[in-house]
Amino acid sequence: MVTRRVFIVFILPVIFSIIVGSAVLSDVLQQPDRELNLWPMSYSEGGSHSSIEIMGLSEQYTTTEPVEIQVKIDDSSFSCGDLYITIYSSGKSDVITQGGFFDQCFESGSKMVPVGDIFSKIIDTPGSYEIVVEMVSKQLQNISTKGTFTIK
Repeated sequence: MVTRRVFIVFILPVIFSIIVGSAVLSDVLQQPDRELNLWPMSYSEGGSHSSIEIMGLSEQYTTTEPVEIQVKIDDSSFSCGDLYITIYSSGKSDVITQGGFFDQCFESGSKMVPVGDIFSKIIDTPGSYEIVVEMVSKQLQNISTKGTFTIK
């Protein structure tokens, strides 16, 4: 008799709440423009007033010319962090290439990353591409910007 009461009072409500919660979450995620963001970060898109800039990006490259860039950060809260650079096929979410530069701490007076290195990749397929640069600080703040270029 006691085990039946324990099941009805404690276990059955837990099972019921998991089922109902899963159904509600599934319904919400089916709606357009909805996503599950378990690790929210601030997002700042590049522009003339942005604190992150792509330096050295040309509008056009050849299939034998490397895409070489550096990133300039003008935000004092980003003295150290991880830099992620990803190149996508423009208009699609296909990742062409990416690079990660971890524990990037600025040298005295310089705001350029990657420190002591340059992101350099050769893309041998003609087309339009988008490059996305993200800097994540030690405090898990995030700033990013993007640019476009073509390969002829």
